[in-house]
Amino acid sequence: MHAAVGDARPWTRLVSSPLLRCGEFAETLAGRLGLPLAFDERLKEVGFGVWEGKSAAEIEQGAPGVLERFKADPVNARPEGAEPLADFHSRVAAGLDDLLARHADQHVLLVGHAGVIRMALAWALHIPLEQAYRVEVATASFTRLRFEARRASLIFHGGSLPVR
Repeated sequence: MHAAVGDARPWTRLVSSPLLRCGEFAETLAGRLGLPLAFDERLKEVGFGVWEGKSAAEIEQGAPGVLERFKADPVNARPEGAEPLADFHSRVAAGLDDLLARHADQHVLLVGHAGVIRMALAWALHIPLEQAYRVEVATASFTRLRFEARRASLIFHGGSLPVR
């Protein structure tokens, strides 16, 4: 994540998931850039129930084909004990609504997990939840949304920051 950010400094503040990987990176980056940082519980990754803490290989080894079924139907093919996708979407949407209301005229970096990015895209661009896992989210990549009058535009998704 540090390499993906490099020396970029376009942001006015950071908001992050409080979970370890995102939280530690956000604290380090906010300190390095001298920017305000807030943690928002609503931006935690989705709860994956019995899949928590397991790699994709471990999940597939235990139940071949289950990840493909999940990606094809993330609403109904959820792992046992997982947070319902509609609840996850509502949680992330509430966090993003608050973020927009409080920081409408600022350039905010949200440090989040792949699922949170998928839900942000679904919320902002009105992507049906059934299609949300068709969006690939690479580790340490950037997605940029611009909001004007609460209308979202996708500026870029994936990869690193564009050079200006």
